[in-house]
Amino acid sequence: MIALAGRNTRTALTMALLGLAMLGLAFASVPLYRLFCQVTGINGTTQRADAAPGAAAGQVSVRFDANINSALPWRFEPVEDKVQIAPGARTQVMYRATNLTARATTGTATFNVSPASAGKYFSKIECFCFSEQILKGGQSIDMPVIFFVDPKLREDPDTRHIDEITLSYTFYPVESGKAAS
Repeated sequence: MIALAGRNTRTALTMALLGLAMLGLAFASVPLYRLFCQVTGINGTTQRADAAPGAAAGQVSVRFDANINSALPWRFEPVEDKVQIAPGARTQVMYRATNLTARATTGTATFNVSPASAGKYFSKIECFCFSEQILKGGQSIDMPVIFFVDPKLREDPDTRHIDEITLSYTFYPVESGKAAS
């Protein structure tokens, strides 16, 4: 009888540890998936960089797309719709956001690159998407994106045919629970 109680206790402890491990994995899955996407460029996830490597031969078009979640009362648009750049060249473009209400609102942007296979070759040095944006009532701001397309895009058999990349952003509202000034 004592041996049976010992096995039951051991089984219960094993199951409890397994449950805790599964709970820990559930919490770690989002950051781990984000890291995986950043490393591989999967699903159009762009890379972050400190500097551009320098211009290489050839050209690639980069088209800009802007979207707003219907719950955020802003107008959001690229200042220019498309640029032609040399791979490796540091490029700066602007997006413009306007708060259409009389009160301050906060938004955050998500982004992706299309085609998705180009994501691992699209690197951002600076971007408004790296932090939340607060706009006062009626305020308009121009927000920079500094980026480059890695020249290795032309060396990869899966991406060498790509002549146009689309950088797309969607702004969502951020509810902070307090009014911004």
